[in-house]
Amino acid sequence: MEKKKKKKSHFPIRLNILFFSVFLLFSILILRLGFVQIVYGDNFKRELARNDNITILQSVPRGKILDRNLSMIVDNIPKSAITYTNSGASQKEMLATAEKLAKLIDKKTDKVTERDKKDYWIIKNPKLADSKITKKEKDLVVAKKISEKDLYKLKLDRITSDELQQLTDEDIKVLAIYREFTSGYMYTPQIVKNEDVKPEELAVVSENLQSLPGMETTTDWDRSYVFDKTLKSVLGNVTRSEEGLPAEQLDYFLSRGYDRNDRIGKSYLEWQYEDVLHGYKSKVKNITAKDGTLLDTQMVSNGQRGKDLVLSVNMNLQNSVEKIIEEELLAAKSSPGTTLLDRAYVVLMDPHTGEVITMAGKRIVKDPETGKVEMQDDALGTFTTSYNVGSAVKGATILTGYKTGAITPGDSFDDQGIKIKGTQIKKSWTYLGPNVNDIEALKRSSNVYMFHTAIKIGGGQYAYDQPLKLNPNSFEIIRNSFASFGLGARTGIDLPNEQVGFKGQSTMPGFLLDLVIGQYDTYSPMQLAQYISTIANGGYRMQPHLVKEIREPLADSSEIGPIFKQVQPNVLNTLDFKKEWLDRVQLGFKKVFQESGGTAYNFFADATYSPAGKTGTAEAFYDGPDRPKYGKEPPPVMNLSLVGYAPSSNPEIAMAVLIPWAYQGEQTNNINFKIGRRVLDTYFASKTK
Repeated sequence: MEKKKKKKSHFPIRLNILFFSVFLLFSILILRLGFVQIVYGDNFKRELARNDNITILQSVPRGKILDRNLSMIVDNIPKSAITYTNSGASQKEMLATAEKLAKLIDKKTDKVTERDKKDYWIIKNPKLADSKITKKEKDLVVAKKISEKDLYKLKLDRITSDELQQLTDEDIKVLAIYREFTSGYMYTPQIVKNEDVKPEELAVVSENLQSLPGMETTTDWDRSYVFDKTLKSVLGNVTRSEEGLPAEQLDYFLSRGYDRNDRIGKSYLEWQYEDVLHGYKSKVKNITAKDGTLLDTQMVSNGQRGKDLVLSVNMNLQNSVEKIIEEELLAAKSSPGTTLLDRAYVVLMDPHTGEVITMAGKRIVKDPETGKVEMQDDALGTFTTSYNVGSAVKGATILTGYKTGAITPGDSFDDQGIKIKGTQIKKSWTYLGPNVNDIEALKRSSNVYMFHTAIKIGGGQYAYDQPLKLNPNSFEIIRNSFASFGLGARTGIDLPNEQVGFKGQSTMPGFLLDLVIGQYDTYSPMQLAQYISTIANGGYRMQPHLVKEIREPLADSSEIGPIFKQVQPNVLNTLDFKKEWLDRVQLGFKKVFQESGGTAYNFFADATYSPAGKTGTAEAFYDGPDRPKYGKEPPPVMNLSLVGYAPSSNPEIAMAVLIPWAYQGEQTNNINFKIGRRVLDTYFASKTK
């Protein structure tokens, strides 16, 4: 029997075919990959590089402001906020989110403009808006005779008031929210609401974040001024979030990394120290694809709130001085001839460092609606307003006379009045005798002594009721000398908008005599404080400054950080005078306050802190808020001033008091003395405490 043939297996053949096929496919894949890498590799690299890395700066609270004793003046208070961040959403998607959000929160609509309503109407009614444009007008766009922008403007102009009234209150609310969504840059949080955010609003938005793309609930901050009105005008203000960057400084701040809706200091101290107070924002990098899709978010660096300012001001003393000013102003208003009196200023300064211890100003104003009289902070007036100050400047006059050789220590003059031909007689407040020397002239405030000094500085020869000729540069000589004390020159205080004062234009000889007794040019209270400090400290004109230290912020905001920078005393110039000259003027100033016959003696005779200084009364003309009522003839007024320092032997405090338009007529109210005595008493009493 024939054997059966053994059946041949096909499995190895199939397996080989499979392996071969896999090998072939891998070979093709490798060849393809190699081809793609070699031929298209650079293109793919470029495509990958088109992913954008966008660094977003997130706002941080501003630095705090404290007084010299580290008492809080300006702080940040947290408040709830609802924000929106556009991560590439379309207009339709943003509107959908705004419509959902409008059902969850209240939103004020007072910022919505008519233009906003028209834009929104076009979005809601695209076909009706298109129908307002003729085919001819559309053809003009194709022919590039007008632009798409011009076409859109035509749509806006042709929307009627009836059509705008079709927008419901709910539409306007949605528009107010949508307006906030589109007010800034992509990937930058925009504040939708941060005022009066109710807890239930915050809760319901937080619960619905998944259906509200781009929305977030967070904590914002607001500026808190602890002392309400005290020093408020000098501290300045910060813009609100809806204000953002001021238009006139937009490019400047944008180039420095600010966002359009950032809050910045917009006046005085907040503005002056913006770079310090603003802080460093946290940096977040958003990685997006070329189509704007957000791929990833990475924290680059944590932010740091602004550095803290420690001021040289003693707020307890500041408050006390302001109270003194208010009380004395109101008391003086009960005196005759005080209809025009409405303000008073006091500056206290460390004469050796230039630290401003107090800068107080108060102004009486009447509410135009209620007619009620109230006191308004006017600390700004200490360096932004200037007035004739009277005899307070006579120390500078005597020292200028010494320096120019017009007089020498001990020279004396008869105090008889001076009369230049064609002018009225000029004299002292009373006849002081035939032989008044320089020290007596300061002590008893002789005008005539200063007149003779000015005439000699100008190279003139005086004869009663005869013409007087002076060198043409006499005014320049005296003003340059006065400026070395700070009179008629910027003091350099670390605040913007300081005013120099008014310089009289006429060079008639009689006005030179007015200049040396403080009745021609005008000076600010801060200039007076710098002037008296310069004499008190032995001839160093110190730059006044309000900021004493800059401190690093701490994570625990209730603690004060280490010193980042300490403001050092800055000598602007040194007086080119002999020491014995300064000693002589200082002696005269001491006699003003401490010796019988001195013009301040009756008010300071029993002061235990050995004060020295100079009084001032200036004949002037009213130039206040009611000036227009008087036409071309403003009424004559008397300005009162007082400059001083104490103790006289080793001064630690310098003071300037200035009361413009203190009274009209003959009877003074002595408000300068009353304020000055109470202020110095308060200063030394506070030291004892």
